[in-house]
Amino acid sequence: MTHGDNGGPVCSLKFVTLLVALSPELLFLGAGVQLQNNGYDGLLIAINPQVSEDQHLIPNIKEMITEASFYLFNATKRRLFFRNIKILIPATWKANNYSKVKQESYEKANVIVTNWHGTHGGDPSTLQYRGCGKEGKYIYFTPDFLLNDDLTAGYGSRGRVFVHEWAHLRWGVFDEYNNEKPIYINGKNQIKVTRCSSDITGMFVCERGPCPQENCIISKLFQEGCMFIYNSTQNATASIMFMQSLSSVVEFCNATTHNQEAPNLQNQMCSLRSTWDVISESADFDHSFPMNGTKLPPPPTFSLVQTGEKVVCLVLDVSSKMAEADRLLQLQQAAEFYLMQIVELHTFVGIVSFHSKGEIRSQLHQINNDDDRKLIVSYLPATVSAEAETSICSGLKKGFELVEKLNGKAYGSVMILATSGNDQHISNCLLTVLSSGSTIHTIALGSSAAQNLEELSHLTGGFKFFAPDKSNSNSIIDAFSSISSGTGDIFQQHIQLESTGENVKPHHELKNTVAVDNSVGNDTAFLVIWQTSGPPEIVLFDPNGRKYNTNNFIINQALRTARLWIPGTAKPGLWTYALNNTYHSRQALKVTVTSCASHSDMPPATVEVFVEGDRAHFPHPIMIYASVRKGFYPILNATVTATIEPETGDPVTQKLFDDGAGADVIKNDGIYSRYFFSFAVNGRYSLKVHVNHSPSISTLANSIPGSHAMYIPGYIANGNIQMNAPQISMGRSEEEQRWAFSRISSGGSFSVLGVPAGPHPDVFPPSKIIDLEAVNVEEEVTLSWTAPGEDFDQGQVDSYEIRISKSLQNIQNDFNNAILVNTSKLNPQQAGTKETFTFSPKLFISGQEYQPDGETQESHRIYVAIRAMDKNSLKSAVSNIALTSLFIPHNSAPVLARDYVILKGVLTAMGLIGIICLIIAVTHCILNRKKRADKKENGTKLL
Repeated sequence: MTHGDNGGPVCSLKFVTLLVALSPELLFLGAGVQLQNNGYDGLLIAINPQVSEDQHLIPNIKEMITEASFYLFNATKRRLFFRNIKILIPATWKANNYSKVKQESYEKANVIVTNWHGTHGGDPSTLQYRGCGKEGKYIYFTPDFLLNDDLTAGYGSRGRVFVHEWAHLRWGVFDEYNNEKPIYINGKNQIKVTRCSSDITGMFVCERGPCPQENCIISKLFQEGCMFIYNSTQNATASIMFMQSLSSVVEFCNATTHNQEAPNLQNQMCSLRSTWDVISESADFDHSFPMNGTKLPPPPTFSLVQTGEKVVCLVLDVSSKMAEADRLLQLQQAAEFYLMQIVELHTFVGIVSFHSKGEIRSQLHQINNDDDRKLIVSYLPATVSAEAETSICSGLKKGFELVEKLNGKAYGSVMILATSGNDQHISNCLLTVLSSGSTIHTIALGSSAAQNLEELSHLTGGFKFFAPDKSNSNSIIDAFSSISSGTGDIFQQHIQLESTGENVKPHHELKNTVAVDNSVGNDTAFLVIWQTSGPPEIVLFDPNGRKYNTNNFIINQALRTARLWIPGTAKPGLWTYALNNTYHSRQALKVTVTSCASHSDMPPATVEVFVEGDRAHFPHPIMIYASVRKGFYPILNATVTATIEPETGDPVTQKLFDDGAGADVIKNDGIYSRYFFSFAVNGRYSLKVHVNHSPSISTLANSIPGSHAMYIPGYIANGNIQMNAPQISMGRSEEEQRWAFSRISSGGSFSVLGVPAGPHPDVFPPSKIIDLEAVNVEEEVTLSWTAPGEDFDQGQVDSYEIRISKSLQNIQNDFNNAILVNTSKLNPQQAGTKETFTFSPKLFISGQEYQPDGETQESHRIYVAIRAMDKNSLKSAVSNIALTSLFIPHNSAPVLARDYVILKGVLTAMGLIGIICLIIAVTHCILNRKKRADKKENGTKLL
């Protein structure tokens, strides 16, 4: 059964109606940052467990946010400030009368404070993965930045830096500086410094002091030892996204002060729009108005909450629906896997089952060893009930009752709710769920699960998963594997290296390799699952050729699972497994491999998967993202494959790319992206991502990606150069990756509505081009971009439409009426290919610009945009707008004028020659006639 097209919104409306009736405190639980009456509530700052306790860290965070609140209030013209902030203290710090955590967790934080493997320093940064005007993932600070007061000389005060990063995170604006292109040539052929606004002043400085520009810049490049140093005292008030450290800077660049020519990310990503233009169109500005009067807002209030004991309750459906498609067996297998391999030590675990009523099957037990794990597994439900009715609320209430026995409250606990029941009364316990302080992760089993089940996850900040009714699907295993404690301590978490399943014919094998790299290897376990009564024949070889077979595995015949733990640290390299189906008919065989970090000072490679939006309406696509990194360093050149499983039909696989085109906003930031639009049916879809990487050089990027606050090397004060301490580099030198690695990560589930039942016409346009660049060479313009596809980023477009204008506003607002460039000789390439096109806009350009020094020169700003069209005339959105300037020296006439002068000269010369020839001819005739007359006269005289 598939979901109806309008069932979801009706159910959601009930939830929204109930939310309105709730108190504001409950409304903010699990809801993230909210804007109410000009103030932000619910901002969560989390400190990583690896950060050492320091008595100055929390006061400095409070001071930073307080200063940022007033600075933000003035910068937004009395609109916005920070009201309520929560700081999440890790359990590794001493207890200090902190409040108990409710639904807050490290993975939900808007701001994280962390260091990786002993590095210090580092720019404050924000991870942005979506694009202009879109929210980012999180802000990142190091403890060193928050504790070392000497760094404020280079960054400015911490409050100002926070506002810089907040603009990245909340409003999707980008940096207005460019360390890779600190200078550029403007439209008047002048060398300029990349800055915004252009009114910010300074001078070029060499190793020995101030020096003229010509000594610092040769062939448009900075010479070694040269830099541009800014004056500490300025009159310019913008921009916060350039140099928040200047005391005069109190606002964002607007249309008046914005520097469109500067080669910075803001211009590239936002089509030359100013930061204030983007911010003023945000939802925050739509829902707020400037506060009247001159009174300042109140300072922020802070709540300090600390992670306590980890408590997990499995809430498992045992209604008669669970007997269908082996749902209960697959749930048992996944729950055993979670309890034996995933759940962290020292966690309290209990089990509740439910149908029309809830039942406590196991009281809370703390996991301290394998015997504790086996004891909890023994309480898993083994049979289904005869009742078809399910009451999810009854199961959850029993779960709350169970965990409240530990400390009197369910605060900070986790419920893992797995059900296939079509319960229509979930809204009856909404208030209880929200006030419990528990986080609920939901797993929908099969297509019959309640349509509004995911609302429980959404409102409490939990994950949502879907497992289709397919014997060879590992979705439910992947779901349990992705549920961690949420503390942010990657060294204590199990990492999934392999997850696969196939329907294998009799006497055929499921054979593959799994790469174990040197960053993992501790507590490595291989899990084999089969479908029939007996285990397959298992053969496993480690990288050195040591052989393990079925006898080495621990067999659980009732659950049809076999598990092998590798003692010590698993050897890095390729492990090869083969499962031989000895049964007389086809059966599903599945393999899952997990491991833990091998070294406490070397973070393992991780994969985080997420989608933009969890519900799509056909034909709008879903955008899939996978962040692949080691610590905070992105891993490049990986093979990243997404597998999407619908409720019915075959799974779809497609590669994700980190190429800065299509759905991928920024190239080489470790975030691999792709559009997904191959919707087969309505309903839920399960998502997981598989990452493979072969041994190579330069696996890791040389720097941490994201939008960074700029560190200023020095200032000029009263004519004197005052240099700041050199910035500590966070970059990495190239390193050799000796070992291949493999990772699996679930991306949860999403829903699609409105998919037509039968064949439908082409409704998918090409994707928007987001990386258009324009470079002028003499009197020609060369464009470059990445080719989109016939359907978003797949296939090949039919044609391109390129238009140019001398007015940014015209090409932004009226692209169809801008001047069309002839592209008849431009042949589109396959999606992902780099396209180039050169044209001459000279026929479009006319007129001269007056120069202040009295000289004249041709200087023309040209705005260029492009749009792709497929064979069915579906058009992409207009690309980012590129700017270029054509410059013709003042001692050289324009091309058209020169041609006219030459033509005029030629015609004049030809005219003069004609006249001379005519005169010669006339003269010749006259002389001839006179000569004949003279001869006649002489003859008469002789007679």
